[in-house]
Amino acid sequence: MIAIFDYGAGNLRSVQNTLGELGCEYTLVRDAAGLQAASKILLPGVGHFGQMMRALDSLGVRETLTARIQGGVPFLGICLGMQALFESSEEAPEVRGLGIYPGAVRRFPLDARVPHMGWNELAVRPGSKLVRDLNARPYVYFAHSYYVPESPRASATCTYELTYTAALESGNVYGVQFHPEKSGAVGLKIVRNFLEMA
Repeated sequence: MIAIFDYGAGNLRSVQNTLGELGCEYTLVRDAAGLQAASKILLPGVGHFGQMMRALDSLGVRETLTARIQGGVPFLGICLGMQALFESSEEAPEVRGLGIYPGAVRRFPLDARVPHMGWNELAVRPGSKLVRDLNARPYVYFAHSYYVPESPRASATCTYELTYTAALESGNVYGVQFHPEKSGAVGLKIVRNFLEMA
């Protein structure tokens, strides 16, 4: 079962439409039992880091979600869903992230125009499974004020004021800062790449 986790916010309708366009069956889940039954997990997220993490805690799914990710279930975090993989965010320093990876999500520089909103180009790194078989200069849609710094896990980067992680992959864990569900044919291809992974 492919599960889209619904924590009460997030771009669910657009993600559902994307999976529907790809002919993929999925289930919306809101509890630990749904996560336990999932063969793949998508976590779309929009809004505030602290609000999202508190919602996951109030639903009682933090430990199950972390265990499923660490247990090898393919996971795709979208926008805030990718940021949740880290220990913390400058958006809500008092709130713990999932802590799958060390480090903090950062805010763009104070003099930057935020949110970074609209289409921007990806620099795709060789060997990516998620961001593969695209044209040489793929453009995708962003809407965010906080970013994951560059790291060895980055499979694609983007430059807006500075260069940051636009997509990451490590084992069974994938994340995108952009919104594939709003990125046309390129976004469809990226979601399809995830769905086709064993």
